[in-house]
Amino acid sequence: MASSSLKEVVSMYQTLIKEWNKKPADLEKCGKLMSGMKMALIQFSFLPTTSNKPSQQELLLARDVLEIGVQWSIQMKDIPSFERYMAMLKPYYLDYRGIIEDSAYMYQLLGLNLLSLLAQNRLAEFHTELELLPAKELQYNVYIRHPVSLEQYLMEGSYNKVFVARGNVPAENYHFFMNILLGTLREEIAACIEKSYRSITFKEGMRMLYFEGEKSMKAFADKRGWVLKPQNIYTFEDDNKKETSLEIPSHKMTQHMLEYAKELERIV
Repeated sequence: MASSSLKEVVSMYQTLIKEWNKKPADLEKCGKLMSGMKMALIQFSFLPTTSNKPSQQELLLARDVLEIGVQWSIQMKDIPSFERYMAMLKPYYLDYRGIIEDSAYMYQLLGLNLLSLLAQNRLAEFHTELELLPAKELQYNVYIRHPVSLEQYLMEGSYNKVFVARGNVPAENYHFFMNILLGTLREEIAACIEKSYRSITFKEGMRMLYFEGEKSMKAFADKRGWVLKPQNIYTFEDDNKKETSLEIPSHKMTQHMLEYAKELERIV
């Protein structure tokens, strides 16, 4: 690789890191710089997609850029972008381990990837990713232990523990996928409420759905089409009756079957 090419990419990286470290960062500008960096990484074979063997300096530079890309995607709330950057980043964490030094962000971002899979209910992929990690990290690393514990709570049906865990995230960027996971859980709980109860009070709904404020509860209920009736009660009788009317009338069906059986006996 020509030294001038490396200098050019390093200069681009320095511009990117300078913008990224601003508080707050200009996300649009960082996104444009990231696009240019990705093209440079591909053009100069920094990425592990060719038979070329990049130097340690090149590998470290590419890894640092991709780590910014992962975190930038979270800031942009762009899950497909997060997954693309994460897919490119993992070889630097797993395949090149021992060739380059571990990144300070490695387990934070690997744990974030686990949380993203859990939030999207992609459990098979979640367990596949776990198998790639050292066993001791599953128990002792705070970034990995967090999504692993959440998965155990979900399997147990201990939803209250999942909601408590939202206040104990190991890094700020975990909030994005935690909010997605909590939103999914609330939808499941609400569906169960509609099936199991004829009515619930507003306060009971807040408790069961783990809302801390009335405004959030009202917004959620409105989204699901719940109507608040007198005495601050939500009722689900109409929906239950509608579903019941669609069910097979087993009693009448049994009567018809018995009548058919009698007629057959007469014929025989």
